[in-house]
Amino acid sequence: MRRCKGTVRLAATLLTVAAASAGQAQGQADTTEVNTIREVFEKLHRCWRPPSAASVNPMDITVIVSFNRTGEILGRPRITYESAQASDVDRLAYRVAVMEALQRCTPMPFTETMAGAAAGRPFAVQFRNTKHQPERRAWLSPKTL
Repeated sequence: MRRCKGTVRLAATLLTVAAASAGQAQGQADTTEVNTIREVFEKLHRCWRPPSAASVNPMDITVIVSFNRTGEILGRPRITYESAQASDVDRLAYRVAVMEALQRCTPMPFTETMAGAAAGRPFAVQFRNTKHQPERRAWLSPKTL
């Protein structure tokens, strides 16, 4: 029971921080028009700010999101993948970070042609933040005997 209370407190703190940073980020929106699908993903990744490595473990997360013609989020974004090794605290922190990224990037400034093409279409956006271990090769070792 004690662990649940700590998780709830952490969740409340993260949501408070998310709301405050979303309010600050609205004044700094990138207004470059989006004309291709590639630019949609690039813009979403520029808005991504993963949680600090000091507070949570790195993980990957995927969200499906749709936009209307004006670039607003259509419906509710849906998390479809989270790294299996992630704890509940990690998952919560990354979910908040994804929602903050979506808030920073919307409304998506679509061009007129892109607005018609993107409206209602689901985008599966992967946010990756895992540590990649460098490959070890014994025969390339700089150490000499």
